[in-house]
Amino acid sequence: MDKNDKSSKGQQGININVLKQGLCTGCSACVNLCPSMEYYKDKTILLHDCNLDKGRCFTYCPRAPTDFEMLRRELFDPEDMVLELGSFKGLYMTRATNENIRTGAQHGGTVTALIQLALAQGIIDEAVLADNNDLLLPSAQPIADEDEVLEKARSKFVVSPTVSAFNRISRAGEGKIGVVATPCQAQALTKMKVNPVLEDKLRMEKLKLVIGLFCGWALDWRKFQKLMKEKAGDFKIKGMDIPPSNHACMEVYTIKGTIKVPIEEISNCVRDDCSYCFDMTCEFADISVGSARSKEGWDVDKGWNQLIVRTSKGAQLLALAREKGVLEFKKVPDNNIEKLKKASARKKHACLMNLAQKTGNWDDLIYIDSGDPVVRHIRGMNFGQQ
Repeated sequence: MDKNDKSSKGQQGININVLKQGLCTGCSACVNLCPSMEYYKDKTILLHDCNLDKGRCFTYCPRAPTDFEMLRRELFDPEDMVLELGSFKGLYMTRATNENIRTGAQHGGTVTALIQLALAQGIIDEAVLADNNDLLLPSAQPIADEDEVLEKARSKFVVSPTVSAFNRISRAGEGKIGVVATPCQAQALTKMKVNPVLEDKLRMEKLKLVIGLFCGWALDWRKFQKLMKEKAGDFKIKGMDIPPSNHACMEVYTIKGTIKVPIEEISNCVRDDCSYCFDMTCEFADISVGSARSKEGWDVDKGWNQLIVRTSKGAQLLALAREKGVLEFKKVPDNNIEKLKKASARKKHACLMNLAQKTGNWDDLIYIDSGDPVVRHIRGMNFGQQ
């Protein structure tokens, strides 16, 4: 076995082309597929050498070479494609009608309300959610009881091993599964669903719903834990949030009150691999949800979500939420779509710049095809000199 073989499409390929390149997102798609890979304290670990020339770890990795255009064709209606945002059936401003959800969940509680509805209506039998036992180092758990969903609410700014939990539970039972996923996790799930190896075809049929989360970056657990010890000491952290950029801070909620941490200090904790992410709005989902933005200001916006519907399945779930009175809707500000497109395009452009800088070649974007129509569109936009 040549441990320096860059052409390997097995574990060696993951090690050389992803882990050693600082590209691993921690999505955990390579875990719980075989005994050779493990996820431990925010790190993907190679437990044993694997001699396979081609492995599922490489096939499903979102940072291995990926034909995103093929995935889009397989998953979405062509007429819905917006190059900056992915499949787009509509943008909505929503929040849960249940005040307990709004109080206990992040922002408007839209994700919590939709997962509860999907469970209650039998759309899914269980949902894979990031756990709240430790907000600084979340795990991921399957939840079948809609009453337990709220216990898993609130944003976790450190990656949870969500896809490894999906890999584990999808091998057992016959239930329909929903997943709340970050962009890299949703990409991995899409690669599994669209092009599964033979032994995974049956279990991937169980994946019935993906609710995506907008994500600008995630935090390195080791760096973030050290910072939180400095800022919060031994006080229990109840939640965290990132207000709009003009606030220039992260709000950390403890039993003693709110601590505002300068965003510069938080930026020092961002995972290196997030510099190479091409997706801010979780494009490979049925519905994608983020925090609201409007002229009403943060005091109002932090109680609402903005939501992109991407698939017919997502549209049906949102219509059901309206019919059942699970979500409250309000008018989307006129310029929100354009603002979202610009923010997403900036994220994509930064990713492409960083990948090209890493390889020294705009034709070698590591995991993204340089001929992808979205890449060509972004490169043609006016972001200054490349």
